[in-house]
Amino acid sequence: MDVSKMNKYHAPVHFSSFPHLTITLCGIGLLLIAYFTVAQVTATKASRSLVKDVTVATLASFFLGFGSLFLLLWVGIYV
Repeated sequence: MDVSKMNKYHAPVHFSSFPHLTITLCGIGLLLIAYFTVAQVTATKASRSLVKDVTVATLASFFLGFGSLFLLLWVGIYV
């Protein structure tokens, strides 16, 4: 197995886009958390919906998780 004949690895996301992805994904996640918090504080028992609450919480978790991943990659902690 000759190393010179092997293909060079290219990451699926270019490292120059890590800052943009971090700010965008974390920003969306924080906005969803803010919406979820305001909705929980201002809603009455009758107006709450489990499906809506779980959907918003799942989306916020998804965006903050990937935002945190790209933040770690941006600062050089390769996970």
